[in-house]
Amino acid sequence: MKKHRILQAGRLLPSLEARLAAEFDTHLLASKADPQAYLAAHGGEFEGFVTSAGVGFSAATLERMPKLRVISSFGVGLDKLDLAAAKARGIAVGYTPDVLNDCVADLAMVLMLDVARRVSEADRYVRRGGWTTPGVASFPLARKVSGAKLGIVGLGRIGQTIAKRAGGFEMDIRYHSRRPVEGVSWRHESSLIELARWCDFLIVITAGGAGTKHLINAEVLDALGPRGFIVNVARGSVIDEAALVRALVDRRIAGAGLDVFENEPQVPTELFTLDNVVLLPHIASGTQETRQAMADRTFDNLQGFLREGRMVSPAPLPN
Repeated sequence: MKKHRILQAGRLLPSLEARLAAEFDTHLLASKADPQAYLAAHGGEFEGFVTSAGVGFSAATLERMPKLRVISSFGVGLDKLDLAAAKARGIAVGYTPDVLNDCVADLAMVLMLDVARRVSEADRYVRRGGWTTPGVASFPLARKVSGAKLGIVGLGRIGQTIAKRAGGFEMDIRYHSRRPVEGVSWRHESSLIELARWCDFLIVITAGGAGTKHLINAEVLDALGPRGFIVNVARGSVIDEAALVRALVDRRIAGAGLDVFENEPQVPTELFTLDNVVLLPHIASGTQETRQAMADRTFDNLQGFLREGRMVSPAPLPN
């Protein structure tokens, strides 16, 4: 039986690549000396395309693949996927929601606890000998998390998982979204500014893309104020990074826990010397268990469509 011909955009988990290679006639675009020339010459041969949230796909790429029927993306982010172009062509698109909810929520809590309780800063203090060196100032006091006020920007699957975890810390929780979410007990705040003004901690977990670009701007940060902390486990584009850097440098907000940045992997160098910031290399879903579950879902979406014409997790296409 002839195998379906599949184009793989970039490198993926070895276990996923092995399954793709065993099941399909798979070709790696990133390995080609000139990927665009390869697409121009061979794009018409592929009926499936495997990409990731970080790489995505453009309308121009789809134009080079006239026989393309299905795209399977490794990740939950949709901002780099031109879903309108896929819809216009009738191309099915799959992604990997739900399987990473727990790990992203866990990391949001880690960042909040870390920056508030000054965990990474304390670790550096011990390592450089501050605890044992006579004359060095004792380590400063931190901020209590239990019982504090938590604002969540975006109450989708992951936002609700974060809220449930925060309930274990007896936090007072409110959220901001375009409209109230049905079936939840947490209070909806229609004004993002008012949510920032109210809360002690603001966790950002809304979708990326043009609709939320710089949603968190200087005005929101000023409303958060000098005792407020911000955590971003969404997309770097959601926060006006220049405004955030200024607010942190000037101590107009208390601190930040950041897993994502506007121009990854580039991180503003002004942040490197600040002790009130925790910086991570976009690892919210980065556990062995979750990445394997994402790999399995990526494969199942592709195989399910090509075998039965349906996916486990179809991406929401624009109206």
